[in-house]
Amino acid sequence: MVGVAVACGGPGDGGGSATVTAAAPTKGTATATGTGTHASPTAPAPRFDEEIGLPDGRRVGMAYVEGRGLVERHRDADTGVWSAPRVVYATATDRCQSLTLKVFDGRVAVIADWGDYCYDGEPPMESLAAVGTADLTRWDTKLTRSFDGWSKVAPAGGSGDLVFTRGSTEWLTRLRWSGAEGFAEVEEIRR
Repeated sequence: MVGVAVACGGPGDGGGSATVTAAAPTKGTATATGTGTHASPTAPAPRFDEEIGLPDGRRVGMAYVEGRGLVERHRDADTGVWSAPRVVYATATDRCQSLTLKVFDGRVAVIADWGDYCYDGEPPMESLAAVGTADLTRWDTKLTRSFDGWSKVAPAGGSGDLVFTRGSTEWLTRLRWSGAEGFAEVEEIRR
């Protein structure tokens, strides 16, 4: 993974993610609409808070954009052209300090967090788990409010499902995503 500054917004836009526990989860799907404007293959690459490559040569970049939320762009492996910026999750809340992108069998998993004063170390109030599939024009999202954030995402056995987790000494908080059903409900499991 490569972390860099943001190009999808103006000064003050930057990266961040923390970690969050379940109160009022929300889920949804972001789907690209319209054709958008594509950058020239010879233009400089956009800058992101986090960027990752897929095995087929595509790249995905994401940035926290102040006043907009989490913005995604992806680059075609054949043409090298970046897609138009698209909001995966809209919020005006302050970003946290990190953003996590991981690739699993052509799917991109994302962990991102927001909260007032979160960048200064306060706990997040909005924690997002997201998964982009296929041509990356569709993103499944699940928001969990008032939670310390997801700490990791990993594949669930050989099922193709992904599991977002956060552990503590007393609890394991888990969120499962499947390609067929999207996100399940957040589970709290006593240790």
